[in-house]
Amino acid sequence: MKKTNAVRILERHKAKYELLILPEKKGYGSAVDTAEQNGLNPAQIFKTLVTQGDKTGVIVAVVSGDKHLNFKKLAKVTGNKKMAMYPLKDLTALTGYVRGGCSPLGMKKDFPVVLDETASGFDEIYVNAGKKSILMLLKWEELVRVCRATVAEIAEEIS
Repeated sequence: MKKTNAVRILERHKAKYELLILPEKKGYGSAVDTAEQNGLNPAQIFKTLVTQGDKTGVIVAVVSGDKHLNFKKLAKVTGNKKMAMYPLKDLTALTGYVRGGCSPLGMKKDFPVVLDETASGFDEIYVNAGKKSILMLLKWEELVRVCRATVAEIAEEIS
């Protein structure tokens, strides 16, 4: 497998990680679907959501696969009044990644990252490695260190 930008960044920072290469599938599946199909805990798979604040611009939110992003909480943490998802049609041009293959590491620019505090309930979490069907397993503290992420309560239960 060719190394992704996300993997190169982890190696440059001497962060320990493991890659999990999943069977390729067509289209886009949720983190919960991915977990169920591969015998993983959906709460331990963290999805990367690219958002935009009315004051700060792009913010990368990293949230457990079994939760929803709470835009009000993210706005408060980041000093915005309003938050919205970044337009999907512009995602690849902004990040260099496609939907379903977006990693919090290795985007075209270093955007602020906010990791939901539920990550601290695990020794290690899965995040996308920068390509569909490839996850990285690493200590959540390593992700925070390498991304210079803020850890805050930004998620809510799926109703």
